[in-house]
Amino acid sequence: MTTQNVAVLGTGKIGEALLSGMLRGGWSPSRLLVTTRRPERAAELRERYGVEPVGNAEAAKAADTLILTPKPQDMGALVDELAPHVPADRLVISGAAGITTRYLEQRLTEGTPVIRVMANTPALVDEAMSVISGGTHATEAHLALAEEIFGGVGKTLRLPESQQDAATALSGSGPAYFFFLVEAMTDAGIQLGLPRDKAHELIVQAAVGAATMLRDSGEHPVTLRENVTSPGGTTINAIRELENHRVRAAFIDAIEAARDRSRELGG
Repeated sequence: MTTQNVAVLGTGKIGEALLSGMLRGGWSPSRLLVTTRRPERAAELRERYGVEPVGNAEAAKAADTLILTPKPQDMGALVDELAPHVPADRLVISGAAGITTRYLEQRLTEGTPVIRVMANTPALVDEAMSVISGGTHATEAHLALAEEIFGGVGKTLRLPESQQDAATALSGSGPAYFFFLVEAMTDAGIQLGLPRDKAHELIVQAAVGAATMLRDSGEHPVTLRENVTSPGGTTINAIRELENHRVRAAFIDAIEAARDRSRELGG
C-alpha cells in the first residue's frame, strides 16, 4: 500500500465513495484529507471515517495526490484557488465530467501531472466503472496509482482522452438510462394490474439477473436476447413494438446528445 497522502477535494457522494473504498483497501485515515464547503459535512466525515477535514489550500500543500470532485461548472474557481499552492510534483486527478487534462495543465504549474477519470455512481456500491486517461505529464506510475484508488470502488479502464466524452455518455450517464428504463417498466407493470412494489421487485431482479448473465456468460447480448425470444411468443411481440417506436434509435440519439454535452462542459 502506498504511503502517499491523498486529498479528496469537494467530498460529495462520489468523493465519499472513493474515501470509503480507499479505507477498506487498507489506506490509513492519517494519509487521507478531505475538503468540503459546509462545516457540518466536515464534522460528519471526520466522525464517520476518522479523516481530517482541511481547507483547499492546505490540502494542496500537504497531499501528494489531489482528487478534484466538484461539479464541472465549479472546477474553474477551485483550480484558481489551488493553483498557487500546487507544485509540479503533485498528481492532480479530475473527476469532473467534460473537464480536459489540458484545461487543468494550462492553469497549474508547468509539468504538473494530470489524470482525468470518469467514475459513475455505482461507486456508492463498489460497482463503478472508472475510465482513466492520462495527461501530457502523467507517467505509468501515476496511472497505476489512479487505478489503485478507483479500483477500490469497482472496475477501471484506461482509454485515450479523445474517447472520454463517449465514455462519459455511455458509462458516466449510463446508470440513469437503466433507472429510466426500470421506471418505465414499473409503470407498465402497474398498468397491467400489479402493485407497484411487486412490479418493482420483479423488474429489479430481472435487471440484476440479466446484468450478471451479460458479465459472466461471455455471450453477445444478441445471443442472450434471442435465447429469450421464442418464435411467435410474448417477447418477440414486445421487441416488435420497441422497434416500431424506434427505441434503439432513440437510445443512440440520447447517448450522442450526452456526448455532445460533455464536450460543451469541457469547452
